[in-house]
Amino acid sequence: MFAFRTLVSSALILIVCLTASAASMAQSLSDLQQLSEQAQQQSSGTSSSSSSSTTQVSPMDIQTSRTLPGARNSSISANGEYTTTPRSGLTLPGEPTIADVFPKEEPLLNPPFAANLFIGGFESERTTGLNENYQIAPGDKISISMWGAVNYADVVTVDNQGNIFIPNIGPIRVADTPAGSVNSLVTSSIKSVYTNDVNIYVNLLTSTPVAVYITGPVIRPGQYAGLASDSVLYYLKRAGGIDFNRGSFRTIEIRRKGEIVATADLYDFIRDGTLPDLAFKDGDTIVVRPVGHRITVVDGASNSYTFEFKSDELKGETLLEYARPKDFISHVTVAGLRGQQQFARYLTLDEFSAIGLNAGDQVSFINDHPPTVYQINIAGSHTGPSQIMVDKGTRLNDVLNYVQVDPQLSDIKNVYLRRESIALAQKELLDQSLQRLERSTFTAPISSTGEGSIRVQEAQLVADFIERAKQIEPEGKVIVAENGNIANILLEPNDTIVIPEITDLVQVGGEVMIPQAVVYNEEATTADYIAWAGGFTERGDDERILIIRKNGIVEFDSIDRDSWSDPEGKLTIHAGDKVVVLPSIDVKSLQAVKDITQIIYQIAVAANAIN
Repeated sequence: MFAFRTLVSSALILIVCLTASAASMAQSLSDLQQLSEQAQQQSSGTSSSSSSSTTQVSPMDIQTSRTLPGARNSSISANGEYTTTPRSGLTLPGEPTIADVFPKEEPLLNPPFAANLFIGGFESERTTGLNENYQIAPGDKISISMWGAVNYADVVTVDNQGNIFIPNIGPIRVADTPAGSVNSLVTSSIKSVYTNDVNIYVNLLTSTPVAVYITGPVIRPGQYAGLASDSVLYYLKRAGGIDFNRGSFRTIEIRRKGEIVATADLYDFIRDGTLPDLAFKDGDTIVVRPVGHRITVVDGASNSYTFEFKSDELKGETLLEYARPKDFISHVTVAGLRGQQQFARYLTLDEFSAIGLNAGDQVSFINDHPPTVYQINIAGSHTGPSQIMVDKGTRLNDVLNYVQVDPQLSDIKNVYLRRESIALAQKELLDQSLQRLERSTFTAPISSTGEGSIRVQEAQLVADFIERAKQIEPEGKVIVAENGNIANILLEPNDTIVIPEITDLVQVGGEVMIPQAVVYNEEATTADYIAWAGGFTERGDDERILIIRKNGIVEFDSIDRDSWSDPEGKLTIHAGDKVVVLPSIDVKSLQAVKDITQIIYQIAVAANAIN
């Protein structure tokens, strides 16, 4: 209600501006032209003075020093050395970036399945302490303490041959031993020499990182450091993840000295949590292979992604297993190419399960069950449930027979409907009117520069009015009752049956001094109700008074204040009616004013607005 009143106020301001600008066009044009000439003279004077006062600057005098990211103390040191602190992804001037080296490609219709693996935080979510499955490697440090018959305490380092050396014991091979087993291994070796009265404690202090190479279609291929026990996912995330357009999520190889020692399939990890059981070694290479056959699920599934399938997986039943269609899905559309010819099919779920798919196919899952039962809403003054399920073909009176009402409170004779399809049609008509108004405003011919300046201001006012008018939502009211008779029309899905409440009030709004609800008086006329609301405002139009009946019917009334015959209004007002005084508008001024007036009428009726 408030939005409609604000919209009318802005429309009136706009109309006043349009009318005033049209009436004073000649004077405005001359004034604006003079102001424009003065502004140009001042601008040229300022430009010349500023140019004369500006000193000549040589290109060699321009300061070009800048701070390089990652430089020590944010600058280059005197001896020309740079810091080794990581640059945290910052690039140096002239250094290529991801945008420079990646080919420009169209984005995928849907993201790849398992792509969300590379938005996780596992790269930085290390647990404290060492992994028990970490395998000892050269360079690791182990603390060994012995007490009792022999006292010894030292930190030994695993040498390049994978051994540690303990005096009087000799070398003990610990390479490739899990961290959780190193204590028992070293203890047993010491016990083989010192058999009695010697207590032993062994602890792995540090683990040596390994350098792993990552190549193939990843975002940032290169060498990355990590622990031998880190997963292949950790290293892929360090490299920025797999390139969605070019890289395979299904074929990832781990190579050691040129041989494939393990493969990873990220689909297996998503579905079963399976990753290759492998301890990385220094110099290992992770190779991401090019993407395989892709099928895109457009919509209708819980997993609407782009799937990568191997050759033996290109069939409907495999896609159903991965995509998981939503509930109530009955049909599937498949579009693609077969033998360089366009291919499209509309299939049931069972038929789709049995067909073969081709790379590049696009699949949509559709709920195409014929509607036989749908929901009807009950609103207003009633005592029963607010929703009811009906069979297709049900009519209004069939539902009204089951609606529970209180005869003392419910006005069943003035029932009406709110229908979504009607609201959409009203919204479309309103939008078309707004488009015509916008088109006529922005395509109006201009004869001079001064007139152009005025048109710009008018266009801005019209644009503001249009923006507010677009926010109005029609009710989609359907009139089904008149004089106590109710049309037994067919109901549509999600219709709302509105049963008005018996009231003793008449609402008065629009261009009146005090918009309010007035107690109904059977002897009162339209003029009486307007008078009880404070009378007309200065903009009120006594010839354009909307009477919105309780059942939704809209009628026009007028008050002829210049005549003694029938001056009070021609229509009879009933309890529950709404009296809306529309603004007085001179429709002879401009075509835009006529368009705005028509739009105001449409909004008042479609949105049932009175304030």
